[in-house]
Amino acid sequence: MAGLPAFVRAAARQAASERGLDTPVVTLSRSLIVPFLTFSERRDLREQAWRAWIGRGEQAGEHDNRAIACEILALRREQATLLGFPTYADYALSDTMAQTRERVWALLDEVWQRGVTAFEAERALLDEAKAQAGVNAAIEPWDWRYWAEKVRITRFAVDEAELKPYFALPNMVAAVFDCAQRLFGLHFKRRDDLTAYHGDVLAYEVSDSGNRPIGLFLHDNFSRPAKRSGAWMSALRWQHRNAANGAEAVRPVILNNNNFAKAAPGEETLLSLDDVRTLFHEFGHGLHGLLSDVGYARLSGTKVLRDFVELPSQLFEHWAQERAVLKQHARHAVTGAPIPDALIERIEAARKFGQGYETVRYTASAIVDMAVHESREPIDDIVDFERRVLADRRAPAAAGMNHRLPHFQHLFAGGYAAGYYVYLWAEVLDCDAFEAFVEAGDAFDGGTAARLKQWIYGSGNSVEPGAAFRAFRGRDPQLEPMLRDRGLL
Repeated sequence: MAGLPAFVRAAARQAASERGLDTPVVTLSRSLIVPFLTFSERRDLREQAWRAWIGRGEQAGEHDNRAIACEILALRREQATLLGFPTYADYALSDTMAQTRERVWALLDEVWQRGVTAFEAERALLDEAKAQAGVNAAIEPWDWRYWAEKVRITRFAVDEAELKPYFALPNMVAAVFDCAQRLFGLHFKRRDDLTAYHGDVLAYEVSDSGNRPIGLFLHDNFSRPAKRSGAWMSALRWQHRNAANGAEAVRPVILNNNNFAKAAPGEETLLSLDDVRTLFHEFGHGLHGLLSDVGYARLSGTKVLRDFVELPSQLFEHWAQERAVLKQHARHAVTGAPIPDALIERIEAARKFGQGYETVRYTASAIVDMAVHESREPIDDIVDFERRVLADRRAPAAAGMNHRLPHFQHLFAGGYAAGYYVYLWAEVLDCDAFEAFVEAGDAFDGGTAARLKQWIYGSGNSVEPGAAFRAFRGRDPQLEPMLRDRGLL
C-alpha cells in the first residue's frame, strides 16, 4: 500500500472483499492496476504487477492463448485465400473506409513517427524528475506512469488524487445524460421496477424531446470477478422499422459495460480522467444505438463499417472536457463544491502531456495487428513475431503496448482483426467533426447537433460513411485537427 492514495487503497480493499479475502489485492482490472502503477512507491511490486498485466494469455496452462491464436491466424489466411485475397488484411479492409493496406499504413506511419518524437521529449522530462529525486536507474515500463505523475504534479500541478473526488460516478453519469439532452433532446428516466441480470445494472427508459419513448438503456459500470475485462456497448435489441404486419418501429435495448473499481458500501465510486473518457466513449456508442433511425435491423446503429463505428463514441468524448460540463457536474464528493476554474485550467494545460506515450502504445498495437494479418507465412510463435515487428520499428521499450497479441481480445474475439487502426482513423473523423461545433462557437449548437444526429448518429449503415460525413461536415475530413488535438504538430 506504500504511496497509494486513499481511493486506491479503498478499491484494493473492496476487491479483496468481493473475493472473500482479508488483505487488500491489486487486480488486473485497468481501473485498479493503472493507479497502482501510477502511485506505488514499491518499484519491485510495480514490476511484478506490470509483468502480470502484460503477461496475460501467455502463461502455460488452461488460459494460454498462444496456440489458439496461431490456429486462428492460420484459418484467417486460408479464408482470405479461398476468397481470392492475397492476405487476410486485404480481405478485412475490402469493406472499410480505408479499403487498402496502403492507406492504413500511410496513417500509421505518419502518426508513429510523430508519436515517437513526442515520446522522447516526454522521456527527457521524466529523466529530469528522476535525476532531481536522486534516482539513477533507467526508466522501465513499470516506472513510466510513476514518474509521469511526478512530472504532471510538478509542471502542471495536476494530481490524480486531487482530481478524483470531483469525478464521482453518479455525477459523471448525470453529465453524459445531460449532454445527450442538450445535444439531442433525450431524457433518461430510471426504471427501478425493472430487474436486470445483476444487481449493479441500472435500467433507464429513454424518450425524445416530445416525450416519446425511443428505447431502453442499461448501465453496467462495475468490475466483478466473472466479468469480461474492458468496456463495450451491446444491443440486446436493435432499432428498425421492419416489424411484422406494419407494426410500429421496434425500439432498441442498449447496454453499456464498464469495469470501474467499485467503492466500499456507503462510499462514492470515484473515476479518473481516463475513466471519465471511457464512460463518455461507451455512451457515445450507446447513443449510436439509441438514436438509430433506419428501416432494417441489419443497418441499425453501430452496424457500420469498422473504421466509422468509433466516430460517434470518440466524438462524444470531447464533451467530457468541455468547461461548461465540468463546472456543472464535476463536484467534490465530500463538499459538493464545483471543480475550481484554476484546476480546470491545469487539466487543460496538462492534457497534451503524455500523448507521446499514449500514441506510441496505441500505434504499436495497431502496427502489430496489421503486420500479423498481412503475413503470408505461417506464424507459430506470436510472441516472437510481435518482438520482431517492434524491433524493426525500434519501438521504445519503456512505452510498451496497449494490448499484446496473447491477450488482444479486439483481434481474436472482438471483430477488430486488421482493424485496430480504426480508433485512429475515427479520431481523424471525430476531431474534424468536433471542429464544426468550435466553428459554430458553441459546443451545443442546435443546428450542428441536428446534422450530427441525422447523419452520424441516426443513419446507421443506410448511407455510405464518406457521404454521411460530407453531409454533416460539408467536406471530406482533414488530418490536422487530430494531430493538433494530440499535440503532435
